[in-house]
Amino acid sequence: MLQRMSSTPVTTTAAQAARSDVARRPRGASPALGFSALGLHDGGQHPPVIDIVVPVFNEAHVLAASIRRLHDYLRSEVPLRARIVIANNASTDRTAAVAQALAADLPGVELLDLPEKGRGRALRAAWTDSPAEVLCYMDVDLSTDLRALLPLVAPLLSGHSDLAIGTRLARGSRVERGLQRELISRTYNRLLRFSLGARFSDAQCGFKAIRADAARELLPQVRDQAWFFDTELLVLAQRRGLRIHEVPVDWIDDPDSRVDVVHTALDDLKGIARLMAATRVPTFLAIGACSTIAYALLFLAFRGPLGSAVANAIALAITAVGNTQANRHLTFKVRGASDLGRHHLQGSVVFLFTLALTSGVLAALHRFAPDLSTAVELVALIVTSLVATALRYLALRNWVFAGRSPRSGERASALRLVLTALRSH
Repeated sequence: MLQRMSSTPVTTTAAQAARSDVARRPRGASPALGFSALGLHDGGQHPPVIDIVVPVFNEAHVLAASIRRLHDYLRSEVPLRARIVIANNASTDRTAAVAQALAADLPGVELLDLPEKGRGRALRAAWTDSPAEVLCYMDVDLSTDLRALLPLVAPLLSGHSDLAIGTRLARGSRVERGLQRELISRTYNRLLRFSLGARFSDAQCGFKAIRADAARELLPQVRDQAWFFDTELLVLAQRRGLRIHEVPVDWIDDPDSRVDVVHTALDDLKGIARLMAATRVPTFLAIGACSTIAYALLFLAFRGPLGSAVANAIALAITAVGNTQANRHLTFKVRGASDLGRHHLQGSVVFLFTLALTSGVLAALHRFAPDLSTAVELVALIVTSLVATALRYLALRNWVFAGRSPRSGERASALRLVLTALRSH
C-alpha cells in the first residue's frame, strides 16, 4: 500500500531569468506545452510540468540537506512547475520521518512510502502515478550539478527527444571520483556496447528524465526492480527507436555510497544475459549450431583426399557464406539486395580470422602430436570455432550489420528552448 503526503499549497517565487516574459501573459493562461506558472508545483488545479523523484533507502543523515538544496534551486532557477517526490524504499532508519517533515514544511514536496526495496520499483511507482509531462529522477546525494537539469528536460518538453540522460563519460563532462569507480563504470558501459549494441554512453548515472508518454510505453516492458532498471529502460527505448538525448554533466563522487558493487555487478550481468537472450542471440546460436554441423560434415568429406588444412579452409569458406547469409536474413532481419556484397565482403574478414585461428591450432597439433586421429582434429577445430563464435557475433552486430546511430540531438541552449516556448504563448 502506498502512502503519499504533501505540503499545504503555497505559490513560490518565479525564476529571475523568465519572470518578465511570463508577466506579460494573462494570469492562468495554459500554453500548449502544459505549463502556465513558474517555480514549484503549488498543489492547485494545474499539474506539475516535471516530477523529480529522489529514491532513498536509509538516507536520513543526508536527506534533509539534499532536498532543501534541490527545493531552493527549483524555486530560484527553474521556470517550470516542478514537484519533488521522495520515494522511500522501505528504509529502516528515520528516513520516512525526515521525509514527512520535509513534505509538511516545503511546498511542492511529497513522500511516496514503499514497503519494498528497489530503485527500479520506486521509480516505476512514482512515474506510473505522476500527472507530469516529464518524469525525472536523481540520486539523493546530488552528485550531479543541478545546473544540468534544464538541459536535461528541455529537449523532452520541446518534443525533440523521448529520454534524456546525464553522462559522465562524454566530452565536456567533469567528474571527480576514484580510479576504481571510474574503471567499473567505463567497463560496464563498454560491455553494454558490445553485448547489447548500446549507443548511449552512460547507463547508470543517477540523473535521467523521460517523457510521460514514453514512460507509459516502456514501463510495462521493464522487468528489473533494482539497479539494472536504468539500463533495461534505455536498451528497450533504443530498440523501439526512441530518441535518447545526452547531457554532459559535472559530477562529484559520493564517498558514502551504499551500493554493494559486487552484488550489483552480478545482477547487472544477469540482466544483460536476459536482454541478450530475448533478442538476436538465440537465433544466432541456432544458426551457429547448424553451421557447426555442416562444417564437421564438410571437413570429414574433404579430409581424406585433401588433408586437414585444406579441408578446414574449404569447410570454413562454405559455411561462412551460409552463416553470413542466414544471420543477415534471420538474425538481423536484413531483406533485399541492398548492401549484400558489402555484408559478405565484411563477413569474409570474419572468416579469415576464424581460418587463421583454426589453422594455427591444426599446425600446433601436427607439430606436437603428428599422429592424431581425424576425430581429435575435428574436436579441436570445433572447440576453436566455438571460441570464435562470440567474436563472430560481436563482429556481425557491431560491424557487418551495424545500424545507423540516431542523431544525438541538437546542441541548443536548454534555457532558450524553455523561454522560447513561454514567449510563444
